[in-house]
Amino acid sequence: MSNNHDLVEARYGFPVEVDDGGSETIQTLLGHRSCRRFKPDKLADPMVNLLLSCAQSAPTKSNLQQYSIVMTTDDAKRGEIVSLVPTMPWIADAPLVLVFLGDVRRIRRLAEMRGHEYRNDNADTFMNATIDAALAMQAFMVAAESLGLGTCPISYVRNRIHDLTRILDLPDGVFPIAGLTVGWPATAGTLSLRLPQDVVVHRDVYDDSALEHDIAAYDDRAHDHQPLAPAKQRHTNRYGVLEKCTWSEKVARQLSVPERDGFADYLKSRKINLT
Repeated sequence: MSNNHDLVEARYGFPVEVDDGGSETIQTLLGHRSCRRFKPDKLADPMVNLLLSCAQSAPTKSNLQQYSIVMTTDDAKRGEIVSLVPTMPWIADAPLVLVFLGDVRRIRRLAEMRGHEYRNDNADTFMNATIDAALAMQAFMVAAESLGLGTCPISYVRNRIHDLTRILDLPDGVFPIAGLTVGWPATAGTLSLRLPQDVVVHRDVYDDSALEHDIAAYDDRAHDHQPLAPAKQRHTNRYGVLEKCTWSEKVARQLSVPERDGFADYLKSRKINLT
């Protein structure tokens, strides 16, 4: 088993002074990597039930528990979901595909059951439901990876959000956050370098005055660690193919084109108010 120092250095690409103490949980978190190749072995129901219990042990705003999970093990149903993401055919190889959902339908129904007026159809409730679902997914991932399983969150499912809503038969008040593939990894996967703490963590006040310098250094480390292949470069029809396409260039290219700009209209159509 690696020590904390080695795992943190691998995560940032340079040494960081960290505490020697820890646990298997810390090492699981530090060693996270997305898994996109799975063995065909199925997951036993008791194991899945354990992982779902871990997901439901995550914090939830005011214990409102405003999320749901659709679990797909049926090949036909999974095939429909795979068809929505043609650039990720490996999803079909995952023994388990979950979709984590924000769910404000349940609390609306509770208000009706108890004879109270529901008066929190607003942006804050949408955010609370989204965070509840995200925390549950993260707890599931940590638990799964601690057992040696591989996982990969898939936000791309929201690119075909109307189709996904139809496939999962989602009622008003329930909306997709992300998919999650789970299974026994066929390969170790690649560990992604993260931004240094100096960029992400601010002391007392927000300060990004050194951003250009810090990002240039990060771009170099990330490129040395894992050069971005031409096929992974974004919008090459607009910007061409670079011999060295850095992380910041990839991000800037990606966000130069609107993504999922119909999401607010989708939420409105599902009776979710963002005012």
